[in-house]
Amino acid sequence: MALSLDLTGKVVLVTGGTRGIGRGITSAFLQAGAHVVTCSRSEVEPVPGSTHRVCDVRDAEAVTALVDEVVAEHGRLDVLVNNAGGAPSTDAATASPRFHDKILALNLSAPLVLAQAANRVMQEQGSGAIVNISSISAHRPAPTIAAYGAAKAGLDSLTRSLAMEWGPRVRVNAIDVGLCRTEQTDDHYGDDARVAAIEATIPLGRMATPTEVGNVAVFLASDLASYVSGARVTCDGGGEPPVFLHI
Repeated sequence: MALSLDLTGKVVLVTGGTRGIGRGITSAFLQAGAHVVTCSRSEVEPVPGSTHRVCDVRDAEAVTALVDEVVAEHGRLDVLVNNAGGAPSTDAATASPRFHDKILALNLSAPLVLAQAANRVMQEQGSGAIVNISSISAHRPAPTIAAYGAAKAGLDSLTRSLAMEWGPRVRVNAIDVGLCRTEQTDDHYGDDARVAAIEATIPLGRMATPTEVGNVAVFLASDLASYVSGARVTCDGGGEPPVFLHI
């Protein structure tokens, strides 16, 4: 079998695909020749070469309608990238139940509902790939974003379970993303000096770019990863060094 990263003719849905890591993922799939549909809660300018739909991924009925629209327009759905997610920092001791419910809904429940909708299409057409964008926060302490870390840990567990249930026609994998430079880097990590200090702790010496995360997603969606399912691929530049090395 000829192996390739050429995804010409493939239809890809990327949630939250117009900004940050999502934009890098969209760009990587476009570079691979795929037709990409993005979605977000509001109408925004599409990434050049892609199309955009408005959809709140926490709304199950809206998600079903979105997938139906993509299939009606393009005839199929080959790849779903569950990228939409995130959480503001907060104190876990005082955050409201409503706040935690929203974080869990966006980062865990929504990817499951989207995966269900995509799986129905992919099983019928005979193949498909789902890539869940998770976080290194799933497997280390996540102070100030405790609910987010817990949701991402759940997403990683969900990935393995769905891969087992939905194979052999549908492959399901996750990417545990580390620190990544986006348009929100300064808001999250501070000024250039602080960002440089953080990057100096990363073995590869810098944060990821969104497109580098996208390249991993393209690999997992391609036939180069034809026997990869239920995997958790870490994309963190080598990890976080233990504290004792800096004391």
